[in-house]
Amino acid sequence: MKVIIASDIHGSEYYCRALAERFEKEQAERLFLLGDILYHGPRNDLPKDYSPKGVISILNPMASKILCIKGNCDSEVDGMVLDFPIEAEEAMIYSEGLLKPLYLTHGHKIRKDISDMNCILVNGHTHVPLCESKDGFLHINPGSVSIPKENSYNSCILFDGTCFKWENICTGEVYMKYDIK
Repeated sequence: MKVIIASDIHGSEYYCRALAERFEKEQAERLFLLGDILYHGPRNDLPKDYSPKGVISILNPMASKILCIKGNCDSEVDGMVLDFPIEAEEAMIYSEGLLKPLYLTHGHKIRKDISDMNCILVNGHTHVPLCESKDGFLHINPGSVSIPKENSYNSCILFDGTCFKWENICTGEVYMKYDIK
């Protein structure tokens, strides 16, 4: 399994295009989007080349390869213009060879029983990359595609089933990695 995990595009056509180019270059099988796809929300400044319609035109041709989780800035109308489901607030991903399943969520509503789930928590929302083991589970955050915070990069994660690699989506530079085996 080779996937790209990304979050918080927030309507930036520029950074969405860079993400799509990373996806193609890495020859990933799937793209896991952790929410906040089309809109910037009231707390964020407009990202570079803000164009929700441009993001739609980039992502819709990739629809069969996308698994998307709903973020706090996503709305019902987004599902009317995107060719992939966006309503799920969480997903559990099981894969052969993966010791623990990936629990995907946006991050604004994390289950209270997460430490009992024997999983790897993967969420966005904070716009800050994270790799932390605590309370019996591994917590992973890819950061933000378009509006990184705390001096982080515009980023995504390349995951091959055994290693998470945080990549700068503009340069392809791997700036952090975590091997789960």
